[in-house]
Amino acid sequence: MIKAGIIGDGYTAAELLRILAGHDQVEVAAILSTENVGRRLDEIYPHLTGFCHLKCEESKVENLIGRCQVVFLALPHGLSVNIALTLLEHGIKCVDLGADFRLKDVSLYRKYYELEHGAPEMLERAVYGIPEIYREDIRKTDLVANPGCFPTSAILPLVPLLKEGIIKGEGIVIDSKTGVSGAGRTAKPASHFCEVNEGIKAYGVGTHRHGPEIKQELSLAWGKTVDMIFTPHLVPMNRGILSTSYAQLNPGSNPTTVREVLEDWYGNEYFVRVLPPGTMPHTKWVYGSNFLDLGIYTDPDSGRVILVSALDNLTKGASGQAVQNMNLMLGLDESKSLRWAGVHP
Repeated sequence: MIKAGIIGDGYTAAELLRILAGHDQVEVAAILSTENVGRRLDEIYPHLTGFCHLKCEESKVENLIGRCQVVFLALPHGLSVNIALTLLEHGIKCVDLGADFRLKDVSLYRKYYELEHGAPEMLERAVYGIPEIYREDIRKTDLVANPGCFPTSAILPLVPLLKEGIIKGEGIVIDSKTGVSGAGRTAKPASHFCEVNEGIKAYGVGTHRHGPEIKQELSLAWGKTVDMIFTPHLVPMNRGILSTSYAQLNPGSNPTTVREVLEDWYGNEYFVRVLPPGTMPHTKWVYGSNFLDLGIYTDPDSGRVILVSALDNLTKGASGQAVQNMNLMLGLDESKSLRWAGVHP
């Protein structure tokens, strides 16, 4: 068995443990924590009873060296850089679920995360971890920057159309709704039940940290800087993201080519499901799964393209995609331990 380690004990770490409990070639050997040292994981997360018997160990990178071949860094931004450097020096592959290696422009990292990057020379080494776009690069790397949940929901629908020249790179609007688990397990006033229940609100308008991440990948696909707006909203549900992306057809593009291109790109992809005409995604259909569901509408009169995507923010938006990336890095079947349907209703 290949041995894996996890640094962090929040929701994404718990989701990693849930997913990897069904992996027949990878076993979690250790999980590091700062607040729960000595506590069993199934005490912190009772749903893991019978699936995980590990105790949280002190958050020292030395506790993983010699015990693991791959490590998931499920940490807040700013904490992964030095740890990843040490692990890589010891030949341990890393999947960073935080934001420290996602942005290639260090000035954007400084602006949006209000930190100086600890190893800017590592940004080119890291591969942005959307397998459906960067699969071959992921196979060859030892450091994956696991994408944010909102970016995954926007990049997968839009990149093929930008790359093929079907839509304009100007005037793109991305409107996203997310469940409360995206805020993490740490208690915050804005995510208290009374603050969230029976309401919906926009947040991070014009300033959300996932905005430059989306813009980076869309611009790479288009070949020059895109003009886009991204606005996230918080809705009273536990898990899930629904993103609606609006774009305009390029002059001369046939409305039918939108579906043709997306079906061609994703027809052989297991985890991206292009839904039939007239069907739009529901977050409940992907709940607990590693799927992204994609609905398509093109107005033949105005040339307006509307793409609706749904994913689980903790699975395809975080830990499921991290396991997908790990499988590729280790030369395993990409879908190992991820082939299950969403939980519905």
